[in-house]
Amino acid sequence: MKKIEVNNLTKIFGAHPQQGLKRLKNGEQKEDILAKTGMTVGVNQASFSVEPGEFFVIMGLSGSGKSTLIRLINRLIEPTDGEVLIDGQDITKMDKNELIKARREKLGMVFQQFGLFPHRTVLENVAYGLEIQGVKKEERSKRAQKSIEDVGLQGYEKSYPKELSGGMQQRVGLARALANDSDILLMDEAFSALDPLIRKEMQDELLNLQSKLGKTILFITHDLDEALKLGDRIAIMKNGEIVQVGTADEILENPANEYVSNFVKDVDRSKVLMASHVMKKPIVHMADKSGALAAVKKMEDAGVSSIFVVDKNNNFQGLLTIDDAIKAYKESAPIGEVLIKDIQSISPDTPLNDLFGIAVEAKYPLAVIKDEKLLGIVSRVSILSGLVLGKDEVAAV
Repeated sequence: MKKIEVNNLTKIFGAHPQQGLKRLKNGEQKEDILAKTGMTVGVNQASFSVEPGEFFVIMGLSGSGKSTLIRLINRLIEPTDGEVLIDGQDITKMDKNELIKARREKLGMVFQQFGLFPHRTVLENVAYGLEIQGVKKEERSKRAQKSIEDVGLQGYEKSYPKELSGGMQQRVGLARALANDSDILLMDEAFSALDPLIRKEMQDELLNLQSKLGKTILFITHDLDEALKLGDRIAIMKNGEIVQVGTADEILENPANEYVSNFVKDVDRSKVLMASHVMKKPIVHMADKSGALAAVKKMEDAGVSSIFVVDKNNNFQGLLTIDDAIKAYKESAPIGEVLIKDIQSISPDTPLNDLFGIAVEAKYPLAVIKDEKLLGIVSRVSILSGLVLGKDEVAAV
């Protein structure tokens, strides 16, 4: 079952929204409806679904309808038409009590403005949602404390909002949403008010939290780089409509129309491409099967002066240079004794933007490793080629 399923969700602002809806369904455009009736189409028949544990980003420029859309999903704004299914239940058909229950149990909200109570401590702010639910003090303090630790604010429990930086205040807002233990986090421009460095830290923190907690996240942003970094999938909006839904690769490589194409043409590729896009298959030597002489022969045949060594399960062991291999052969020593084991390793999802400094300092190619297994290697040439050519062209080289 989809975690969230949105079908033909529509919002028309004005005196007679049903008349506007009829015009919309008859094919009239947003501009025509505004000119003829004075009514504004905020969201136009939006449809999409979100999987459990997915990080789904909705992005668009100011006025595109993205913030209205997220408020329709938890009915902070009443929809004109359409349905919003949360775990299969249509939130648009819930009565007041059912809606309150669904918001408390299923939907956590984090806004751009932190919305903290200045007279409450960090712990009291985080526990507020549990307090209004009637959770006993000891239990809500325990849950609030865990959320505070999850967002890296341990030690600030007794501080007041005015004593915290903007990034720390936003962490309090995030902790408050987490304390309710809802499956879904709705985040509306949550990091837009933060300085660039703090914003990057919060993005990284949120990705880390999602990997640990498995929350389903619906994230609103106007920043394409932020959307590409965070989203498993991205929905791009224009004039209240969703014009494309896809992964970062799908949107960059196959934009649905000219609007999307213009939107993504100036993307910083170093923030989008990852190590997995530009890594090469390494020449490897299995230490368990053969010794130094076989390694020398393999390097000579390939015309290289070093080789990556793995065990029978492809677990990375280290790097063997030809000089060390010859030394091991002459001294009848096992190659394990001469391996260089402090090779710089990276994960396959490391952005190219983060690899420049690492590659400059590294004496050898970077080892791409996941779960101790060697997936590939990344050289300085691979990084530069990725920026110039793109991942498909690099893969073909």
